[in-house]
Amino acid sequence: MIEEVQLLEQLKSDKDKDEAFRALISLYKERLYWHIRSIVKSHDDTDDVLQNTFIKVYKNIHNFKGESKLFSWMYRIATNESITFINKNARRLQTSSEEVQQQAINNLTSDVYFEGTEIQLKLQKAIATLPEKQQLVFNMKYFQDLKYKEISEILETSEGALKASYHIAVKKIEDYLTNN
Repeated sequence: MIEEVQLLEQLKSDKDKDEAFRALISLYKERLYWHIRSIVKSHDDTDDVLQNTFIKVYKNIHNFKGESKLFSWMYRIATNESITFINKNARRLQTSSEEVQQQAINNLTSDVYFEGTEIQLKLQKAIATLPEKQQLVFNMKYFQDLKYKEISEILETSEGALKASYHIAVKKIEDYLTNN
């Protein structure tokens, strides 16, 4: 597998950029897809946000300073693009971002790409009751099994704050699942 340093050099060179970008997409497409999907819920919306994420990465790779891993930088872009997408939908529908997410969860049962059981749907509803940051932390830790250090780089927050957010999120989800 190509090393990140070598990939970055190729991404920043005019000669190798397109080929390196195809390699970058094949390396990270699936992981970013599931990260975005955990936020926006719908398969079709996820595809749109994923495409926007890769466009931003392509256009802005020369701005990447290497202060974090390339993976973390791309996750941050994907996270921001997902939140922007939800907020744009909320403005367009003249509603709150929470209501947009709730509607997306309600639509999951008719989404042909959602293969979840009733309990998975209930878990998604519980996650949707959390504040945005707790949702992000919970999804990255629980579903994507990211380390606190990686989440810290992506969300630019201390590991201690993330551990507290995750713990609080788990408690709220447990309460929701017990009482609903």
